[in-house]
Amino acid sequence: MSVTGHDMRTPLQRVRGLGSARSGTRHFWRQRLTAVAGIPLTVAFIFVVLALMGRNHAAAVQILGSPIVAVVMLLFVLNMTYHMWLGMQVIVEDYVHNEFRKVALLMANSFFCIVVGIACAYALLKLSFGV
Repeated sequence: MSVTGHDMRTPLQRVRGLGSARSGTRHFWRQRLTAVAGIPLTVAFIFVVLALMGRNHAAAVQILGSPIVAVVMLLFVLNMTYHMWLGMQVIVEDYVHNEFRKVALLMANSFFCIVVGIACAYALLKLSFGV
């Protein structure tokens, strides 16, 4: 309620119980958190890639099969796919104005990020467990 006793929210906002910063703030902070977490994970990813350069397949499997490297790479993949999902969601919501296209693109974004995350996680876990 404002100082004058008038509620400035629309009837739909009152029904949903959403104010000006209910869901957007959570999305904003999650995007920032994944960005900050991505900094050391990206540095670790670059070190691993540099360590793999010029190595044969067996050496690559040995390096990526190390538990510490596998966990760090898995965290990198999960963090980056979640960050990608959040970022693309904002882009679609901000720049796509046709409702059907917006829903279709948001669904495609979700499916794409899930498939990429699962495929990368599967590859890392397969290397890590040596199956």
